[in-house]
Amino acid sequence: MARFQKHIFICDNQREVGHPRGCCHDKGSLEIIEEFKKRLKELGLNSKIRINKAGCLDACEFGPVMVVYPEQIWYGNFTKNDIEEIIQSHLLNDKPVERILIKDKRFL
Repeated sequence: MARFQKHIFICDNQREVGHPRGCCHDKGSLEIIEEFKKRLKELGLNSKIRINKAGCLDACEFGPVMVVYPEQIWYGNFTKNDIEEIIQSHLLNDKPVERILIKDKRFL
């Protein structure tokens, strides 16, 4: 039996100020990680769904960025306000949130 049903990596990479690709950390990823973990714990899902802080996921221009496994679903340009929708739609009902999916062919 798998330890986690889903494993989520959220980029918290930090680059130097002014870097042309930007970085997820400067776009609020740490606060998103903390809120995601808090909400999963409140829902009793933290033993089924694992949130991990990741280094660069090489999708900086879409930041903040996260990827959900095992489905390999990539999300970008989301905020803390999107967390509940991601949990309810995707994590609990396997329906990805289309409006924040990264649609670049490198991530499909």
